[in-house]
Amino acid sequence: MSEIHSNWQLALQLAIEAEAIQVDSSVANNLTQWTIAADDWLRFAAIAQQHHLRWAAGWAEQGANTFLVNACFAHQEGYLWLCTELNAAKPALPSQATIYPAASRSERHTQDMFGIHFIDHPDPRKWTRHCAWQRHEYPLRKEFPIQGTPEAITPPNMDYQFVKARGAGVYEIPVGPIHAGIIEPGHFRFQAVGETILNLEERLAYVHKGIEKLAEGRTPDELVRLAARISGDSTVAHSWAACRAMEQAGGITIPERAAFVRGILCERERIANHLGDIGAICNDVGFAFAQMQFSRLREQWQRTSANVFGHRLLMDRIVPGGVSVDVSVENGTLLTQEINALRKALNELIPALDLNSSLEDRLFTSGYLSPSTATIYGVLGYVGRASGQDFDVRRDMPYAPYDQLSVNVAVEEQGDVASRVWIRVKEVFASLKLLAQMLSQLPEGELVTAWHKPEEYNEGLAMIEGWRGEIVTYVRFTSDNKISRFYTRDPSHFGFLALEKIVLNNIVPDFPVCNKSVNPSYSANDL
Repeated sequence: MSEIHSNWQLALQLAIEAEAIQVDSSVANNLTQWTIAADDWLRFAAIAQQHHLRWAAGWAEQGANTFLVNACFAHQEGYLWLCTELNAAKPALPSQATIYPAASRSERHTQDMFGIHFIDHPDPRKWTRHCAWQRHEYPLRKEFPIQGTPEAITPPNMDYQFVKARGAGVYEIPVGPIHAGIIEPGHFRFQAVGETILNLEERLAYVHKGIEKLAEGRTPDELVRLAARISGDSTVAHSWAACRAMEQAGGITIPERAAFVRGILCERERIANHLGDIGAICNDVGFAFAQMQFSRLREQWQRTSANVFGHRLLMDRIVPGGVSVDVSVENGTLLTQEINALRKALNELIPALDLNSSLEDRLFTSGYLSPSTATIYGVLGYVGRASGQDFDVRRDMPYAPYDQLSVNVAVEEQGDVASRVWIRVKEVFASLKLLAQMLSQLPEGELVTAWHKPEEYNEGLAMIEGWRGEIVTYVRFTSDNKISRFYTRDPSHFGFLALEKIVLNNIVPDFPVCNKSVNPSYSANDL
């Protein structure tokens, strides 16, 4: 094993050496990559958990005669990329979900898509597949055609075995997958006594789009357009994460001005979504005034985005090697004026939330997520920070332009719906401050660096702090500048896990506001 310089990595290295785990270590793009034997996969997870590493992501890919399985672990001071190799004839691996519950659905997805068996997995049911593919058909294997072999009508998913609850007065409430509102499809199965929720189980992947399969064979420009459409409310963040991963694989450093413009776009996306969420949460408990006011502010914000950057949601503004838009002197002045106007409007509006006793009655103590549960399920972003999880990629693993800025990260311990509202409010003000810094420090220079074709098998792993939290994105290239493998993990993956715990012991009528306070993306979860 190569020399380790970080204290946490050194402690981890000593621990695995004591367990006689052999590690092949390398460093690429400032990320430490450890390759271990499949037999040590579970033992490593146990040691990582003892050293307070967070399970951040997991994915697989198919080699010539093997499968490569990857997991990303996070520490407050860095990331560790873990890899192992499996024989393609009968691929099997011990389940890390027995140590890290956050890994459960990711392993189930990998099992459905690649046919890799996770030994002793605590929940071996299908997750992504539903009834769209026959048994022993695995869509992410290279031999599986992108169009699949669909039947005229996909059979209904009638046989999924939901968890059962029994006892006097216990009943079930099935909700979805089709909802009365405009949200995407997802099924929620409640067990309740009276109005009290005893258990919630989710069934997702109704909007599975085959993103990972669609990415294969795409050029960098085509991939970033696909990534931008993973979830419309996170188009900037997912575009940026895909570009960063590809730029790492190609050894490309983007211009400093382009990095600042990317930061401006991402903070504008963060503010727009937080404004919308604050109003929607208030509306779910009948405070329509707040919904109207925050919707008005969000609409004004997005109209400015359309006027300055050419798109309300800022889609396709980030490109491989840089950005496709600039900020002129005149538009810089306009954006600065808007920052001041929004700050003034919020200073007038926020007291209406803070002093509203009816709102307080509905939000305080509702939907409690303890710091320990948030830790177990790896929850980050505004959901995690409302439950004491003090982590933000922009501050803790800074990338340009955040490595030149002062990033304030709000953290609370209360863990309820009210706390998730106030974290959003504080993040809006923090993002306004960041925008002001970036506009005042915006350097001169080019907007795009010329693209260099990555060598065959080159890979990249990038992290971006999207508005929901940490996004992890992986790419590998073929020899002809095409994508061989693309994987991304949205924060919604953990948000849905947290939601099942947040609603416990709440009343059924409070589920909508609990759900909105998390607001995970179905589309970003159902790749």
